[in-house]
Parts: sequence; structure tokens; C-alpha cells
Amino acid sequence: MKILIVDDDSVTRKILGLYLKSKGYDVSFAENGLDALEKLGTENINIVLTDLNMPYMDGTEFIKHMKSEPLYSHIPVLMVSTEADEEEKKRAFDAGADGYLVKPVTAEAVNAKVHELLRRIFKGGGNIDVRH
Repeated sequence: MKILIVDDDSVTRKILGLYLKSKGYDVSFAENGLDALEKLGTENINIVLTDLNMPYMDGTEFIKHMKSEPLYSHIPVLMVSTEADEEEKKRAFDAGADGYLVKPVTAEAVNAKVHELLRRIFKGGGNIDVRH
């Protein structure tokens, strides 16, 4: 299972990566939405964790681009952001996010949300839209 972590902050990428690697996940990293779209095209990604506020292409725009591409639209996306505002959460879900966590996050919260997304994927038989 490969998870792409998209965040412009290297410390956040490293922390999230450690959380997920400790549970046995293979992890890849991208610094912004443009970098993430390139990784989606070259790596077999199963889940994406993305920040909201990033340069070049923010998390919301990245999700919109990703979900509009048939090759990637089935991949679940978890927004992990410092933005706790309900309007920002709504924008993320409207763009296609499948979950939302507010930073700072714990290893338990991240792994629980990833596990929930995986459970939905496998329950649906693989390539499904997990936003129900």
C-alpha cells in the first residue's frame, strides 16, 4: 500500500511519513500539488494525504485536478491542514476530499483515518468512490 504525502513543509512530510511507515505503509513525498500530480503519473499511489496551503498549487486545486482525471479519481484523498474553519473543510470536500484532519495530528489519528479509507476501498472491492 503506497501513500503519497503532499506538503510544502519538510518537517510535516517527515513526521507524517514516520507515522505511516511505522504501520508498514510505503510512503512517497511531494512538495506541492504540481509535484504530486507528477508523482501520480509515475508511481502506483493508493492514498493521498495533502496539505491545504501550499505554493504553486494548493491542496484544493490539486484535489480538483486529481479527481477530474479518470486514472486517479478513485484514489482517496485525506486533507491534513491547519485550517479548522468549516468553510475550508466544505471547500475541501466539495473539491473531492474523502476526509479532513486538523493539524497538529497524532500518529493514532492519521493511522485511524487511513485505516478507515482502506476499509472503505476494500469493502467496495477496490476502485470505488469512498465519499459516502
